[in-house]
Amino acid sequence: MPRMTAWVLITGGSRGIGAATALCCAKAGWDVAINFAQDSAAAEALAARLHGLGRRALTLQADVADPAQVAEMFERLDAAGEPGARLAGLVNSAGVVAPAARLQDMDMARWRRLFDVNVMGTLLCCQQAARRMSTAHGGAGGAIVNLSSRAAEFGSAGIYVDYAATKGAVDTLTKGLARELIGEGIRVNAVRPGIIETDIHAQSGMDAAGAAASIPIQRLGRADEVAEAIAWLLSDAASYTVGALLDVAGGR
Repeated sequence: MPRMTAWVLITGGSRGIGAATALCCAKAGWDVAINFAQDSAAAEALAARLHGLGRRALTLQADVADPAQVAEMFERLDAAGEPGARLAGLVNSAGVVAPAARLQDMDMARWRRLFDVNVMGTLLCCQQAARRMSTAHGGAGGAIVNLSSRAAEFGSAGIYVDYAATKGAVDTLTKGLARELIGEGIRVNAVRPGIIETDIHAQSGMDAAGAAASIPIQRLGRADEVAEAIAWLLSDAASYTVGALLDVAGGR
């Protein structure tokens, strides 16, 4: 159970897996900072639900691909709450995908946006969190959970190999950063969801019914099933889990 003064920051926290994680963490005793890029109404509605669970909630608008906005977001979190409140957890859930396409038909603008959000955004947020949580900088330690994807292993040929490449980068970052930061009290791990019932896959034009037939469990996953895995990796119950890539994918 986290301390009463501990915040978890969830990027992309207003919808899908991020929102489910916010609810799961609040039920586990965390105070939750909800990052969102555009949908303020969804973020505020989620914050109200967390308040109803007896937890503090803070909404923070920022594009995680923008270094200045990321720095300002963390500074706003620093200033929130009562004296002694601290950042103890980070969930890098913000991510984008693009319509299904073959590599030969993609353009540079698509690639830049995917890598800026999915890779650079994760790097920027990890950097800011490490500066605050590292015992080498006077912090008290903490946990980081990155959202990867099973696409990192399968490659998503003919759908979005560029998205899969961004998640491969997240896997590598997770493994390296875990070794870099564990001596400073920060555990870094990743969850790799399979095909989950969220709008991110709908935006790509994926055939959900056809995809479900290819999964051993014969259904798509739910956002709350991924959230439970994330919350476990944040918790003391996962104290010996470092640099793990936890697949939540129905056997896929």
